Amino acid sequence: MSDKAPTSPVSRERSREIKRLSVILAARQARRLSRVDLAEMTGLSAATVTALVRELVAEGYLIERGPGAPTTGRPREMLEFNPRAELVAAVSLEPPRISCEIADSEGAVIAHRVARLGANVVETVCEFVLDLVGDNLPSLRGVAIAVPGVSSNGAVRLAPSVGLVEAWPIGESVQRRLGVPVVVDNDVNLMAAGECVAGAGADVANLLLIHVADGIGAGLVLDGKVRRGASGAAGEVGFLPLGGATERRYSGVGEFEARWSVNAIAERVVALNPGRRPESPVRELSRLAATSAPARDYLDEVLGAWAGLILSCACVVDPGLVLLSGAAAELDDPALDQLQTLVSARTPAPTEVRRATLGDQAVLHGAISYALSAAVPRPSLP
Repeated sequence: MSDKAPTSPVSRERSREIKRLSVILAARQARRLSRVDLAEMTGLSAATVTALVRELVAEGYLIERGPGAPTTGRPREMLEFNPRAELVAAVSLEPPRISCEIADSEGAVIAHRVARLGANVVETVCEFVLDLVGDNLPSLRGVAIAVPGVSSNGAVRLAPSVGLVEAWPIGESVQRRLGVPVVVDNDVNLMAAGECVAGAGADVANLLLIHVADGIGAGLVLDGKVRRGASGAAGEVGFLPLGGATERRYSGVGEFEARWSVNAIAERVVALNPGRRPESPVRELSRLAATSAPARDYLDEVLGAWAGLILSCACVVDPGLVLLSGAAAELDDPALDQLQTLVSARTPAPTEVRRATLGDQAVLHGAISYALSAAVPRPSLP
């Protein structure tokens, strides 16, 4: 990177922002480094790095930690990136509740709140974030909102559980109110991103995450990027038809998820073993299948349906790895092995099936990743 200052005042300011950003990104990546390390990583001159470091120390981005380990010559003064200098808000709409967490750039949660979701979604989100971040508002770099529906450019639709069927610009409304970048995405996309950052998909660049809950959705990561499709509806596998043409209007609940989601499985489990609805229907079904032939038959049906879903996706996108999330992750080892066998017998390319590992924390890690990406300052345009 050239250190030569441009003549135009606008270009000079833009160049300065780029250099500042490169130092922040390098420090965030290395966490602990010297000014010499920063100069080598960014290509900036020692004088420029010194000036920027002085500024970033004053702002709290960097902390001076004194001399590092002895080396040849004079010991280098070390700098440490301060994760608390960059706070993000991770909001999850999980009807009938809303959860909000304020976390630093390393994922450490510093504030958390769960409450009933109000009628005005935007107002509720803004109140939560402002209350939790409190006096640390200047350090808030971005907000990520996970929604149980389709999101495109911050507008949400097909989310009947939060009263949103037609597109509504949640992201734009929250960003206008809070004054920080806001990203809105399907909750399962955030789960997939989270598993890639800190979970079962941390070692791969391509994966498909299937999340089974009241609905069924998928998050697709190809070449290290979450793929959303032309209108943000990629991964809405719950709408896959069960066979034959239909004139049914999509009201927010798909044919596949209506039959093979947690709610449907819970109804059958109660029919097989009358009583109260189990807290974990899939886990209970696996338990019943060990001693009940009807339960065993129904478990086979469930595994066959889920295997068919995985195969349908794998034949098109070849993810290589499929992560099971939500209720699907509750399958016991024999059932998981059976599902893997069903998939391996028919998939055109090797496809490994694993459990996702982060659980509820997947959305948090995905949201932090999203919010930090959205918060990366953009150079001013002339």
